[in-house]
Amino acid sequence: MNTFDKTNRNLSHAKMLVVEDNADYWLLIKKSLEQVLPEVKPVLAQTPEQALDLLNEWSLQEWELPKLILQDLYLPTREDGWQLLKKIKQLPSACSRIPVVILSSSSSRADIEEAYQFGSASYLVKPVDFPGWINFFGELRTYWWETVSLPPVHFSL
Repeated sequence: MNTFDKTNRNLSHAKMLVVEDNADYWLLIKKSLEQVLPEVKPVLAQTPEQALDLLNEWSLQEWELPKLILQDLYLPTREDGWQLLKKIKQLPSACSRIPVVILSSSSSRADIEEAYQFGSASYLVKPVDFPGWINFFGELRTYWWETVSLPPVHFSL
């Protein structure tokens, strides 16, 4: 299978859950995604509770699950972010296997180490300007949609 076929398969009906409590960051994320990943539908959850509600709702239908979760760490505190990540990883396998990419303004070594310890697939520091966001999502597209192979979703009854 060539890269084009794989990209089309990965982007077909793709959804990304974005867990972000800051409206300004959400606007930057949404505008950047429109330019770099127009095939992907971003869905905003402003609180950990909203994110878990959406995942539980989608968990019954494979085609509704997002391909990726982009999660801010400070929701508004880092403890809130850690709790959400832990809860996502405790969900049934259809949801717990969705890659969670932690996106944070923090470049603290402790935050980075804990993110991986708690099961995140990646830890990325938020860009500082709009061109940085465009570059960020270009790299995200290349890796998560055009390069990586993820296991299929399997539901357990």
